[in-house]
Amino acid sequence: MSSKEGFQTAAWLPKAEPGAILEIRHDIEIPEPKDGEVLVKLECSGICHSDVHSIFNETPMETDIAGHEGVGKVVKLGPSVPDHFMGERVGIKWQYSTCGKCEICPIDETACPNQDNSGRNVRGTFAQYIAAPAKDVTRLPKELKSEILAPLLCAGLSMYSSISKANLKPGDWLVLPGAGGGLGHLGVQIAAKKGYRVIAVDSGESKKKMAMELGATAFLDFKTDNVEEEVKRLTNGYGAHGVVVGAGSTAAYTEGFKLLRRLGTLVCVGLPRTDFDLPISPFWMVVRCLRVVGSSCGTRQDMDELLKMAVAGDVVPHVQVFELEDINTIVDKLAKFQIGGRIVLRIPQ
Repeated sequence: MSSKEGFQTAAWLPKAEPGAILEIRHDIEIPEPKDGEVLVKLECSGICHSDVHSIFNETPMETDIAGHEGVGKVVKLGPSVPDHFMGERVGIKWQYSTCGKCEICPIDETACPNQDNSGRNVRGTFAQYIAAPAKDVTRLPKELKSEILAPLLCAGLSMYSSISKANLKPGDWLVLPGAGGGLGHLGVQIAAKKGYRVIAVDSGESKKKMAMELGATAFLDFKTDNVEEEVKRLTNGYGAHGVVVGAGSTAAYTEGFKLLRRLGTLVCVGLPRTDFDLPISPFWMVVRCLRVVGSSCGTRQDMDELLKMAVAGDVVPHVQVFELEDINTIVDKLAKFQIGGRIVLRIPQ
């Protein structure tokens, strides 16, 4: 079934709640771009574990269409948008818009208190069309396919930014829990290209093989290895300079502090359940001079730098492509941690 003129197909969320089922509807009105906005006809959208949190109401959800890794072409311009945007292939990211006026934006726009987020409080990318501010869409390089670009808009960008916030230098040790997952496998590539010695942590021979091929220095299986002992052994007893937790696992955060050397940095990017608190006392933070940093996504500069790495072939997402109609199956598998790499949904045209 196709949509009628003026309407679009979308994966519609009746209510955010545990076990929610999305409905494929063909009667969602196509938005009209407002002043400063472009209308984008989407080709595909990545799907994140954070989308599952939103759909299941585990994190705040205020809209009925999720998704925040969209790639498509500009098909209509709102008032005051320059003509050169027409026909451009662009990306729709988690950060739908920022105010650009607060005290925070000039320092780091990703922390803007007035930001809107795709698929959280404005309609997202699990649909054929989305209207978005022209200043906030990302113009994409022609060298890469859309299904490769989609995961870079959130998973890749989040890992690029979070690794940067660890403040490492070439030769430093970096631990990546969940290294075989959607964020982790991108993190291994980014960190290795920057010259860091990566200790990939995950489980299973297939993930070990992938991590080592992507540039990890060592792989530890959390089911069979004593991760803390092995990290200390690899780092001459000191521990790692940084731990970037891309996994949404409470265990990864609990163990993360044990893997750090003095002056080390733990970067939080994976989303565990919201009632989980970091298990470390201020005493040990002080004695060991540790830092904890939060990172949600990345800046425009981060995005530009990551796309250059991707065009050069230094970062390549491992992608499986499915149809939008498969979304409920994918959500279920993501919720059960049954998917490695990244999933991209093809949007019906």
